[in-house]
Amino acid sequence: MEVAGQQCDQAASESPILAASGVKRVFGRGDARITALADIQLSVAAGSMVALKGRSGSGKTTLLNILSALDEPTEGEVTFRGRRIREMSEKERHELRRREMGLVFQSFGLIPLMSAYENVEFGLRIAGIAAESRRGAAEEALDRVGMRDRMKHRPPELSGGEQQRVAIARAIVHEPKLLVADEPTAELDSRMGLQVIGVFRELVDRLGMTVLLTTHDPGIMELVDHVIALEDGKIVSQTTRTGSFT
Repeated sequence: MEVAGQQCDQAASESPILAASGVKRVFGRGDARITALADIQLSVAAGSMVALKGRSGSGKTTLLNILSALDEPTEGEVTFRGRRIREMSEKERHELRRREMGLVFQSFGLIPLMSAYENVEFGLRIAGIAAESRRGAAEEALDRVGMRDRMKHRPPELSGGEQQRVAIARAIVHEPKLLVADEPTAELDSRMGLQVIGVFRELVDRLGMTVLLTTHDPGIMELVDHVIALEDGKIVSQTTRTGSFT
């Protein structure tokens, strides 16, 4: 996969952090079979921010689920940092998601009885992070998404946009190698959406994190390194800031 800019050129010379080869996903059987993805070929360079775009039903979320080891392809192979996900045990996949990936999906998945701070800190606790490190990391993550002042509030006391920001803080608090986000700005106003994308950009540029997200927002597509367009379960174009190719 070609990438733009000096940083992306350097990353592209290394092995990709995430790759898919010949990925196909079929749901159902017989006459009820639906092909959600077909012949997906992609390679994501470490330290880049990539957006998937496409209409509803184009296969974006299905692809994210497979790339983040939440679902298995019917055919094909996905590798993460050189490891074949299909060959991992369920326990190994769980550890992969817990320690090396951060996941943000449209269902926020926050624990209602926990405060925003506790929701973010809990992820560090189950990852085995020492207690003395958890508080500072959780508060910093909440501050990055503009939620420090609301960190004592529980999810039912927060708006949809605020809950989304807490979910993002929880996903980035352990500084994962790969952040996977399904429409991370859908519940946010334009100002806050750009702030969140700015946070992602900082994590890419400062920490070398890789971000893979879905979006319908043309403004956000201008801020990423690479845009992959899907139609009817197939990749139809891949575009960088400096050009496009198919």
